[in-house]
Amino acid sequence: MNARSQTLTVVCHVRAPLLLEPVDSQVESLRACEDEGTIDELLVRSWPKAVSRSEESPYQEVLETYERLQRWADRRGVSISPPFRTRTTTSQITDETETVLVTPLLCLEYYLGDELVGVYPHSSGEETITTEDVIARIRCADDPASAAEELAALTPEPDGPSPPGAKPTVATEDDATGGVETEARTRSATCPDCEGQLIDGQGLVACRECGWTGTIAENGGYGSTSPEASTDADPGPVRSVPPR
Repeated sequence: MNARSQTLTVVCHVRAPLLLEPVDSQVESLRACEDEGTIDELLVRSWPKAVSRSEESPYQEVLETYERLQRWADRRGVSISPPFRTRTTTSQITDETETVLVTPLLCLEYYLGDELVGVYPHSSGEETITTEDVIARIRCADDPASAAEELAALTPEPDGPSPPGAKPTVATEDDATGGVETEARTRSATCPDCEGQLIDGQGLVACRECGWTGTIAENGGYGSTSPEASTDADPGPVRSVPPR
């Protein structure tokens, strides 16, 4: 593929209510890259924290996006779980079980023309390519062609098409509690769920890797809000984040 003849488009998925540092600064960096002509087009999309993986879910577009990204990961032998996670919850009221997809705070796709070429973050073995890695590469480029060359260094070659009927590989976690969990945790710079780096946004902390969120408790530990709690309320339709 001749990268110079292809339009370079970056799609940035974010949780709009959680545009905290450094997530917000990453979005602003991408907007600056578009303004400077380093990428041809930036599309910013928001999604809920967690969506039901049922056919009745009103967020089919989010589920379709996840399945597209998972197919890309399967072909290249890498993992996107985390940052995506699947959890099984049981309602304390109805005793019904539901499977939900937990979305990352920030996820990037990049396209050359109409072809999906890269998804970030993703991991292979012990190595993880983060969204910060991607944005740093783009910022070092002079134009879309050189940006595509920079990103090619972070993108594994496909191993071939996924087998027919192959199901996405996801990280599954059973959680029968539901609602809000208020377990005191020893405060540290790492996520209590996946040991990823935490973002501190004036009392609200979040993990960019697995999507765990919580607050700083009075005892200095963390009180976590389970992703399942957000599925009880409708976070609104998937929408574009207006340009600043």
